[in-house]
Amino acid sequence: MREIQASEAKARLLQILDEVEHGETVSITRHGRPIARLVPEPDRRQEDIDKAINGIKALRKRTGKITLEELLSARHEGHKY
Repeated sequence: MREIQASEAKARLLQILDEVEHGETVSITRHGRPIARLVPEPDRRQEDIDKAINGIKALRKRTGKITLEELLSARHEGHKY
């Protein structure tokens, strides 16, 4: 969890909201004491997770299974060793 001063939160609210939307929790402080906490909406977060899982499942259907050899080869692709 990240802490941010109230004055900075006021100046960067839209950026902070984007971070919270992507799963970050932000604690807002005043004079070093926490006064508020911004947390992601659980339903929204679950919606994003479900969408990602469905995307992975669709990709697996289109591409089929790969062998362990193919997976390891892809992992090392582009390495300079």
